[in-house]
Amino acid sequence: MAADRESDSSPVEYTPSLRASRFRSVAGPSRSRRRMSFGRKVWYAILVALAKGLLRLIWSTCRVTVVKGAGHLTALRQSGQPAVIAYWHQMHVFGAWLLLREARAGLPLAVLTSPSVSGEVPAAMMTDWGIMPVRGSSTRSAAEALREMYTVVATDRRSLAITADGPKGPLHEFKPGAILLARMSKAPVVLFAYAASRATRWSSWDRFIVPWPFSRVAIVIGAPWRVPAGFQMADMPEAARTLSETLDALEREAASLL
Repeated sequence: MAADRESDSSPVEYTPSLRASRFRSVAGPSRSRRRMSFGRKVWYAILVALAKGLLRLIWSTCRVTVVKGAGHLTALRQSGQPAVIAYWHQMHVFGAWLLLREARAGLPLAVLTSPSVSGEVPAAMMTDWGIMPVRGSSTRSAAEALREMYTVVATDRRSLAITADGPKGPLHEFKPGAILLARMSKAPVVLFAYAASRATRWSSWDRFIVPWPFSRVAIVIGAPWRVPAGFQMADMPEAARTLSETLDALEREAASLL
């Protein structure tokens, strides 16, 4: 099959399903398919304002001491090459900081968010920041979501940010979505991680990291990783293990910089 042939510089052509075509990024960010009442819309608007305010507070009081490997994203931005950007789910706070910084620097960027009503808050935040939300789920209609993400990367030429261990974990288990997308689109995978000098870890499945105000933060961005030539689906576990170990190593390196 075409997907099993040796990699080249051109993305593999995939025809999106009829349902997937309704969510193509050329039509703009999509909303959830559930209609919200006026009261719910007001409540979600309040949640968006509160979430953005909390992030601004953390970002403005913490000090990012180093962003090691920033040149990797700069090179992609200057070349126009889209990438699959992946990080652990627990690292949303300064993951969002880095993505916003890159978007403002001119990187065409999209972020995968839930297609359900619960995804309205992050989707609204991304839209306000000029980042395209892609409404898809890696746990429900995964094939459809993969095709939608492929369109964003291969056709629209936007880098797509995705949490490597998915929306529900398990913790630090690198899911195949980012690798499959990179294989289909021929885009590199760029990993990053951060560490904070002082932080709280929630008791949630992802051990969500919330840096304390006035703490120091270090971010490390890895070199682009490309799917090897001749990659087969049987190679998926080894690739996922390699990327998982790389992400963990980036986190340890970030901690050492503090």
